[in-house]
Amino acid sequence: MSGRVLTSLRLQYLVSTPRRAEMETTNDVSKPDEQQTDGDMQTDRSVSRFDSGSEHDSLDGLTEHVPRCPLTPSLSPRKRTTSQSKTEPPLLRTNKRTIYTAGRPPWYNVTGTTFKEAFVIGLCGGSASGKTTVANKIIEALDVPWVVLLSMDSFYKVLNKEQQELAAKNEYNFDHPDAFDFELLVTVLRKLKKGKSTKVPVYDFTTHSRRKEWKTIYGANVVIFEGILAFANKELLKLLDMKVFVDTDSDIRLIRRLKRDISLRGRDIGGIIKQYNKFVKPAFEQYIEPTVQVADIVVPRGGENFVALDLIVQHVHSQLEKRKLRWDMSALASAHQGQPLPTTLSVMESTPQVRGMHTIIRNKETSRDEFIFYSKRLMRLLIEHALSFLPLKSVSVETPQGGIYEGKRLSGKGITGVSILRAGETMEQALMAVCKDIRLGKILIQTNHDTGEPELHYLRLPKDISEDYVILMDSTVSTGAAALMAVRVLLDHDVAEDKIFLLSLLMAEMGVHSVAYAFPKVRIITTAVDKEVNDQFHIIPGIGNFGDRYFGTDAPSDWCESDEGMDF
Repeated sequence: MSGRVLTSLRLQYLVSTPRRAEMETTNDVSKPDEQQTDGDMQTDRSVSRFDSGSEHDSLDGLTEHVPRCPLTPSLSPRKRTTSQSKTEPPLLRTNKRTIYTAGRPPWYNVTGTTFKEAFVIGLCGGSASGKTTVANKIIEALDVPWVVLLSMDSFYKVLNKEQQELAAKNEYNFDHPDAFDFELLVTVLRKLKKGKSTKVPVYDFTTHSRRKEWKTIYGANVVIFEGILAFANKELLKLLDMKVFVDTDSDIRLIRRLKRDISLRGRDIGGIIKQYNKFVKPAFEQYIEPTVQVADIVVPRGGENFVALDLIVQHVHSQLEKRKLRWDMSALASAHQGQPLPTTLSVMESTPQVRGMHTIIRNKETSRDEFIFYSKRLMRLLIEHALSFLPLKSVSVETPQGGIYEGKRLSGKGITGVSILRAGETMEQALMAVCKDIRLGKILIQTNHDTGEPELHYLRLPKDISEDYVILMDSTVSTGAAALMAVRVLLDHDVAEDKIFLLSLLMAEMGVHSVAYAFPKVRIITTAVDKEVNDQFHIIPGIGNFGDRYFGTDAPSDWCESDEGMDF
């Protein structure tokens, strides 16, 4: 912000504004064996994210996004329906409106590189000064689609046995800089600023320890980081684009701390007062209060100072406008016209058998049961073909006759299949039939009709996916927009680019070029490539809407799915 608004943005304006309704958050407990990503709303103060792409352990929770269709559907035609399962409650409510988003927009451009870094707001202030309240009020006023709230409370160090005993007797200083894991904190915040996924510890204040389950989250348009020592580390300060100090009277802070520690952390009044006088108050005077000098804005009275909050919001909006994201589909469509197909593309040999199956599934008169049958046959052949590109190592095995056979075995930990919903899910059975005990993940990407951008609505990936080769599956790829986002998601989960294999029954040249240009190490494998894409970005001659023909659904005009049905 130009100049130091620290002046008397002590804003002693006595603004008589009605107190706004408190915002509510929803409960969401992550399973330790899954990566909880977009839509993962944390109930801890440790980390909160504000979006509506709620993640569920089953796809029945994907209401208003995609119908949950079995892989072996009944053959009677039916209209498309959406699941009536109970949706997650809104993430932010006020007495005026509900704030949520429809899914995560791209955090990268059509070349696969990430956009400008997220805007990071640092909130510092004494214990119970109202930092979280200020953060929530800023989020409400900003009204931007993707915000992460990260609390310093998550980054307390793990205590040894002696320290645990001191903490139980209120003799451990949690307000000293040495109590925090600044190295981990800087690493996490740096990744969030770059838009990458990262794991955040969850601290249990009743046992003074970290929980076993860590939260996995993404970066965002805006990251709000709050903590008592948010300005106490030089490396942290370098990551903050805006520094806000919340200044609240010490008596008020003590009263709030008493209420919080008694009701939420199960502590007694005597212990709280003792800890406050011995550690909290001295630490504030020595480590926290002096950092007001580095603040861009000082907010007296915390969340009730609406004049200061409005100034903060105005500045953030101006900065976001400068960093505005643009997903240029016209550039994607025209960038590679006339170029030769990339060397990373492998097209199955068009044998009479393969061409015969294509003839059947491309024919608009083909019945649904035949379409399903021959599509499955092609999927099986495609999976078998794709596995031949996996790296193998030489091994020797002994046969039952006692002889030695020189063979091959997969060089790597394993294989994970990831389907782009909904049509990509049809390829899972063929993959499971070929690869025993394979792990599966799912990604749902749809188009925002207002912006023309692909958006990430749902994500469930197996744990430690970064160690596996990943077979990414979609039935058709026309523009490549959904595939680009899916690959970007995998890369942000630390999957190596050369370990990703994109499989599709049918692709357009435009989609092949888009993916290969953005991610030149991704192996692209298909049964056929068509040259043209029409004005609606449908493949010509194409195959029609694969999902509708497979599942027997009728597509409404505004429906879009993974790629071929994406209306840009």
